[in-house]
Amino acid sequence: MMSRSRCVVVLLTALVLCLALGASAMGAKSRAATGVPYTIGAIFSITGDASSLGIPERNTAQMLEKMVNDAGGINGHPLKILIEDDRGDAAEALNAAMRLVERDNVLAIIGPSRTGTTMALLDYMERKQVPLISCAAAIQIVEPVRKWVFKTPQSDRLAVQKLIPYLQSKKIKRVAILSDNTPFGKGGLAELDSLLPGAGISVVAKEEYGPKDASMESQLTNIKGTNAQAVICWGTPPGPAIVAKNMKQLSMTMPLICSHGVANATFLSVAGEAANGVVLPAGRLIVVDQIAKSNLQKKVLEEYAKRYQAEFGKPADTFGGHAWDAVHIIVRALREAGPDRAKIRTAIERTRGYVGTGGVFNFSAKDHNGLTKDAFVLVVVRDGKWTLLQQ
Repeated sequence: MMSRSRCVVVLLTALVLCLALGASAMGAKSRAATGVPYTIGAIFSITGDASSLGIPERNTAQMLEKMVNDAGGINGHPLKILIEDDRGDAAEALNAAMRLVERDNVLAIIGPSRTGTTMALLDYMERKQVPLISCAAAIQIVEPVRKWVFKTPQSDRLAVQKLIPYLQSKKIKRVAILSDNTPFGKGGLAELDSLLPGAGISVVAKEEYGPKDASMESQLTNIKGTNAQAVICWGTPPGPAIVAKNMKQLSMTMPLICSHGVANATFLSVAGEAANGVVLPAGRLIVVDQIAKSNLQKKVLEEYAKRYQAEFGKPADTFGGHAWDAVHIIVRALREAGPDRAKIRTAIERTRGYVGTGGVFNFSAKDHNGLTKDAFVLVVVRDGKWTLLQQ
């Protein structure tokens, strides 16, 4: 039998352990965010023809809200993200922004997902003086600079600048452009028209399609009758995937080059085998496993990819990455500025050296995107997979 003195020692030890565990639990509880929530809004195309953009953005925002709050919130305040679905519609995006600002009194908004839905609410955000970080790409969102508007995706201008040396290296001097008739497609067309001639590349045909069109064979037949050496398609899924399939059906052997708007799994799944050989500028996320360990973005990209896969059971993609960057930038600003819209805006504009999924961000009063063409790599589809073509 255990001696009385030994029994006392065991009981005292158990008591000490219980007290220690209790203190630890109380400490953990004390680190929880208990202040008034910092509420921000988010507007994404969760349904509609741009849902392949909005769903990963929504998922990422929800994941980050939990991550921030599990880590103690922002200076002791929980983060609350109110998410609206604009269905890819410009009028609904504006209505969503009005609800978030006037009903919910949010401190800032991330999104929308598309260029057109973003453009629809810029004047409103400026008038209401609420910071907006868009998840859409067109340069016209931030040029000319609007005081309250920023964005995280790499701009279409940077994408064209990244493509030009590739076209020149392949001795491609004549291209046909097939763009969707959304603001994103029109913005890309404008940048191509502006930058290609100065690089010695002529545009021999311009065709347009609607994002809901089921076939682009008519436009491609027109292009096939020209002396174009390549087709450049500017749009977001599913349109460019249909273009790839139609080109194969028409036995068009000229290369297909797409915008960064196709850098997600929807393009690969819809295009199937026709995606093979397609070249595009893209952020590093879709080829994270092929990026050098020395690259500044490698750690962030791996963290996001790992967390998203674990949370949702599917790979992270470029568009979710735009929301990752936008939420992080706003959280950084909230830590510095607190719940003051004007101070948040100033803090966002002062963001320097933030390493995100889309690149290394350096905002300024003259640049509300904060990226260069080095935020892009060139990617080619091989055997149905994204393959790094050029850093």
